[in-house]
Amino acid sequence: MTTTATAPQGTAGVSARARITAVPDGRGGTALPLLSGGGPVALRRTRSADPSAARVTLVGAMSAPLRGDRLAVEARAEAGAALRVDGSAATLALPGRTAEPARYDVRLEAGEGGLLHWLPEPLISVSGSDLRQQLRAELAPGARLVVRDEQVLGRTGEEPGRLSSRLTVRRAGRPLLDQQLDFGPGAPGWDGGAALGGHRAVGQLLVVDPAWDREPPRARVLGETAVVTPLAGPAVLVTALAPDALQLRRVLDSALTFTSW
Repeated sequence: MTTTATAPQGTAGVSARARITAVPDGRGGTALPLLSGGGPVALRRTRSADPSAARVTLVGAMSAPLRGDRLAVEARAEAGAALRVDGSAATLALPGRTAEPARYDVRLEAGEGGLLHWLPEPLISVSGSDLRQQLRAELAPGARLVVRDEQVLGRTGEEPGRLSSRLTVRRAGRPLLDQQLDFGPGAPGWDGGAALGGHRAVGQLLVVDPAWDREPPRARVLGETAVVTPLAGPAVLVTALAPDALQLRRVLDSALTFTSW
């Protein structure tokens, strides 16, 4: 494992990048020829419950992202490989010594027959923070993908910072999903009845499975504040609101079971 974490010249922020590549090991499992990270995006290979899959855990080695930080994670499951990426703890978007927003970019790729799970712990938008988060996924036609994206707006008893989160997915070179969410000071209507309605936890679960090419799961409501929406492709998007992170996770976990993943 190599470490890449630097402070860009002329800024008060940290720049860090982590990279993961998973390939079939030839014995029915998955190897990790590339596992590189450091600073606030340190990586650890951890035990997987699935013998065919490699599991990597994001370990927060320092407080980040602060305003001005530039963080990036790249994860690729090559053709036939299975990779699960999760987290050891929630990520806190924090104030910093600069007025510049922090940026957190995630790029996922899965080759033909590849399986990639992106299941980090929630992102907490702390009062005074400003974060621009972008997750982009590129999938081969026969790739499978699961993405869980959870945001908690403010710690207990505090208002959130500014948070902009964009999720973009392309399959076989064609757009499958492009969605942006904006919360906190400066985002119009984010806490109104047509948006969060006073809830402080919001999350999405995206599942892409080529087995659904002919018949995807049907649209349905999960409880009072969650909905399953089939996309124009072999995918479903679950969107959920909740009062807190614990209840949000329960809803998304139940949706994951519903989609047979």
